[in-house]
Amino acid sequence: MIDGLQSNYAYLFEDALLNEINEIGIYKEVPEGSIIMDIGDYIKNMPLIISGAIKVMREDEHGDELVLYFVEQGDTCAMTITCCMGETKSEIRAVAETDTQIIMIPIQKMQEWMHTYKSWQSFILQSYHERMTELLEAIDTIAFLKMDERLFKYLKDKAMANRDDHIKTTHKEIAQDLHTSRVVVSRLLKKLETENKIILHRSSIKLLDL
Repeated sequence: MIDGLQSNYAYLFEDALLNEINEIGIYKEVPEGSIIMDIGDYIKNMPLIISGAIKVMREDEHGDELVLYFVEQGDTCAMTITCCMGETKSEIRAVAETDTQIIMIPIQKMQEWMHTYKSWQSFILQSYHERMTELLEAIDTIAFLKMDERLFKYLKDKAMANRDDHIKTTHKEIAQDLHTSRVVVSRLLKKLETENKIILHRSSIKLLDL
């Protein structure tokens, strides 16, 4: 059995499905910062996350990026599901937030299991629902929250995805993810520190209010 498959998915899937995943799944170790899926790619496999986390992003016509949501271990990405089912090009970029272990499931098996295993069908539909909820939250965040609230929500989401209240990042990376300037991020981080919500370190941030 692929390491991590049993511990992450045994409570969701029956033994027969776990055995099939173990037989046909392609195990990959993806270093932090690596692109797992890029905009314009045709998707041939769907990832199951064994460990680590994935950052899902959109890009505008100028090449600037915006983080939509994070996907953590024991889950998958709904946008991948959509591309797989429709055999269309990806409209998002998925980047390894940390060193990440995934199992790639061929698109043919993904569709076949929707009819064969009720647990797989439930998992796919639930994952799709969760990702769509997070996507709506991302839209609400951009539309209705002030930048300091957006920043703090981003930090909390990042900490929860990494399962660590100590985040290794830079002001520049945060600015890129939130589609704003580094100067604005630095000022608002200082404000959050003054409010005792975070502690700033040289190349990391500790969250105090999760």
